[in-house]
Amino acid sequence: MSSATRSPFSMTCCLRALLEDVSFTNRSLKMASTRPRMLSSYQQIRSFTVTPRQMQDKADDVDVDGEMGSQTITDKYNKIVKRDGPDDVFELPPRSRVVPVSPSYFTGNSAFFDSWFALKDLLYKYQTLPTILPSEVARTAWKSLQDFRSMAGGVVQASKYKKVRAVLQRLNRIQPDLMPEEVKAVLDTYKRPDFAAMQRRRPKIIDRFGRARAAGRRKTSNAEAYLVEGSGGCFVNGKPLFEMFPRLVDRESILWPLKVTNRVDRYNVWASSRGGGISGQAGAITLAVTKALLTHEPLLKPVLRRAGVITRDPRTVERKKHGKRKARDMPAWVAR
Repeated sequence: MSSATRSPFSMTCCLRALLEDVSFTNRSLKMASTRPRMLSSYQQIRSFTVTPRQMQDKADDVDVDGEMGSQTITDKYNKIVKRDGPDDVFELPPRSRVVPVSPSYFTGNSAFFDSWFALKDLLYKYQTLPTILPSEVARTAWKSLQDFRSMAGGVVQASKYKKVRAVLQRLNRIQPDLMPEEVKAVLDTYKRPDFAAMQRRRPKIIDRFGRARAAGRRKTSNAEAYLVEGSGGCFVNGKPLFEMFPRLVDRESILWPLKVTNRVDRYNVWASSRGGGISGQAGAITLAVTKALLTHEPLLKPVLRRAGVITRDPRTVERKKHGKRKARDMPAWVAR
């Protein structure tokens, strides 16, 4: 390219000539619009793509005056659907390509991604609405991973379902009086249908002897405790506490619900434990004593909650794997 062509005046002339050429061919210039991330709604629409050969075949039907013949492409496609009876018989046109209804058809699981994108769009739409604190949200039980897999129609990883539950919890935090009906309908779809029956638990009662019974678990240990008003005695499997649990930390753990509420000298404890080891049985008895104490005095729940004795400890020993010495310990690898 010469120096004259590189001048701004010459480049302006070239651009002007290009625009005149485009306007001469009656082609309108359009701004390149970015493709949206996803469709706002998915509808069952059959769409076709006409190949260049079909366009060439239709060009032969053009009259001399430049107008299409009596039969257009749309009229020909309308005749493809044959209505011979109550059931419509659909046949694809020749050399046509079916466009999938879902934009995530070629992913690993289109049903999952469609639901995931729908939830994200719903969150983007109503993310400016006022929310409440997580502690003020009503207790809600979402569908399990197995139920979600059956609803999605395929295998869904637990990490992906965790993301879905995070979006559901965020939508559930919207202020109840301002929550749109669209959000309520979506949340009801993912809620467990039997959650209302689960909330109606059988109330704990005190028997005619004044005893409150409760059960607890820890690791592989099970425990059952009876709490009755008394002078502060504690027996486990028919033995005193110091004989059954020689370690001080285990004895302190069992009596901690009574100590934190200043009820050590007001109740007697009779417990039975089985399975597991010493520490596991101590943790199971602790949970059982806490539940029995709540049966006598339900107003102590906030104090016991802060003490950390209401929630069951879910930690267990990790199982041993094949080819390893223990759960994660592997033998030394030798090159030769």
